[in-house]
Amino acid sequence: MRFEISKVLDAIEGRVCIDPSLARAVVDLAEVIRFQDLDGGRPASLLRLGMVIDALSRELEEDSVQVYAVVHRALLSDADLTSNERMVVRRWADDGLVEVLDNPGDRMLEVADLLGLPVISRMRFDGLRGRYPWLVEQPGRVVAPVPGPGGPAFVAHVGGGDAPVAGSRSGAGVKLLARRWRCPEPGCTLFGGGGGGGAFADLARVQSSPAGQAPPTLRGGVPTCPRHGARLSDAGPRPRTEVLAVRIGGLVRRRFVLTDEQPVLVGRAPDRDGGIVLGQWLNDEARRWISRNHIQLELRVGEIIVTDLSTNGSGIRPGGSMTESDRIPLAPQQSRVLAENDMVELYPGVQVGRAEELPTGASYTPTSVMAEAPTMAMRLPRP
Repeated sequence: MRFEISKVLDAIEGRVCIDPSLARAVVDLAEVIRFQDLDGGRPASLLRLGMVIDALSRELEEDSVQVYAVVHRALLSDADLTSNERMVVRRWADDGLVEVLDNPGDRMLEVADLLGLPVISRMRFDGLRGRYPWLVEQPGRVVAPVPGPGGPAFVAHVGGGDAPVAGSRSGAGVKLLARRWRCPEPGCTLFGGGGGGGAFADLARVQSSPAGQAPPTLRGGVPTCPRHGARLSDAGPRPRTEVLAVRIGGLVRRRFVLTDEQPVLVGRAPDRDGGIVLGQWLNDEARRWISRNHIQLELRVGEIIVTDLSTNGSGIRPGGSMTESDRIPLAPQQSRVLAENDMVELYPGVQVGRAEELPTGASYTPTSVMAEAPTMAMRLPRP
């Protein structure tokens, strides 16, 4: 059972990030782990984050959904968690996958405001509605997880409904996310060189692109490191980005960020770090057709350029049209600029395009991060 729980925690780890382009909701981890009524288990459990992430995937009808977790530092030594769970949260902190703060305050709402994300919380935020009007003006921006017959469901704090709804990035958020920021504190995992000084520094991941850097907090209008309280220095413009998605069989399986700093390979099993691996979602025929390195995507002067690297070729679906006569063949080694709403089709039913232009339309359930959880860890309340 211990091995199974570790596998679940590893799966959950792949769903937490501080990348403004990939996170789909903001959560307070210290609060979520204590939603005891979701499974009827012990007072605190990190597995409840996985249950909430699964619920978010179901509501958004999208696989591999990621969340932006804000963590109170006390959670790293919380005796209600197992020693393994505490170790995992500390590793996430040292890897820069979550924001760990001594006093989170309303940081969760600030992040949601700057990034235009929904908030998953049972708190009412009564004293903060003047500062963040969308708390009461935008139904679905704050949703509470509650027990449901098939796992957690969501209830909106305002206006009814059950689906988390994203908003627009605030004006301050747009300005902050246009720049890179640097913290003067050595080893700052949010605004530094990455990986330094932590108990798990030897396990820290390679620092991701500055395009994925967390938004600073604003104190008196000054960009500040939320972890150290230090004033941040401006390190120059942030790379241009485009958020792309992979859709297989009508379900959005993964989002990824394309920057003007490095091309991205997409294929069955790309042989370059940062490549988008499709093999785990393909049937046998698609695996035979799609090459290891099938296409390369580049961002040049704000335009997405696709180059076919495959043996069998690809196709362009102009404007998203699925009419076969509209399909434009893309031969091996041929390149093309993706116009608005264009999709690249690697194989029938396997498409890549801009995330906002690639709606999901699947009739089946996204992959669960809780698939490996032992039965006794998932005692769901009866409906």
